[in-house]
Amino acid sequence: MTRLLLVRHGETDWNADGRLQGQTDRPLSDFGRQQARRLADELATEDFEAIYSSDLARARETAEIVGARVGLPVELDPDLREKDWGTWEGLTAVERDRVEFAGESTEAHQERILRALQRISERHPGDGSVLVLTHGGSMRRVQTAALGMALPVVENCGRWLCTYENGAFHAR
Repeated sequence: MTRLLLVRHGETDWNADGRLQGQTDRPLSDFGRQQARRLADELATEDFEAIYSSDLARARETAEIVGARVGLPVELDPDLREKDWGTWEGLTAVERDRVEFAGESTEAHQERILRALQRISERHPGDGSVLVLTHGGSMRRVQTAALGMALPVVENCGRWLCTYENGAFHAR
């Protein structure tokens, strides 16, 4: 069994504005960096085997801040990226009402994120813990696999714990 602590990246300017980021590569805001430092302090006593992160700047920056605090390097995995929202990226909810969606399907996104987490879990078998910095939508795809439904979107630097065992994800 592998314990996976999934964490959403810190806040960006587009999070604050209610814009879909998807795979648009936005950096953390100053507030997002403060969130990441607070997260690093909270996780400082945890014993992680490894840290993995989406390669998008907002997740990577958050992971690097935590990694520096806990003394672990960050391994980047592009499969941990958020859903590619295509024509909806950068738009608010009101703006999306006027634009037809063309982008990655939720099913394809879920397959990609689960494949990445399975690969990571297989690299770290046993009872160890792995920290995974990812995105809100990506976390919801894992929740759906583990619980049969997605929970409300996790706040920036929010956490959700699951395990991977015998080919399946389980909520913890």
